[in-house]
Amino acid sequence: MSSSLQDPAYRDLVRHLVALRRGAGVTRSALADRLAKPQSWVSKSERFERRIDVLEFAQVVEALGRHPVAELAAVMRRRG
Repeated sequence: MSSSLQDPAYRDLVRHLVALRRGAGVTRSALADRLAKPQSWVSKSERFERRIDVLEFAQVVEALGRHPVAELAAVMRRRG
């Protein structure tokens, strides 16, 4: 069994967050500042070295000016 960090559905979720960040023109450092977290937190999250929980997902999405429910729905639609 693969670790939860390697789960394809989880990796899709993180890739979606990375795409949102990049699409917004926000650097990892700028996102970390918005979240009041160290830049390493964002980096490790995006490199699948730490798992993001549902509340953190919502905080990241809101920090990028998007709606968490809509973004989760977008991830789920792509997964089929």
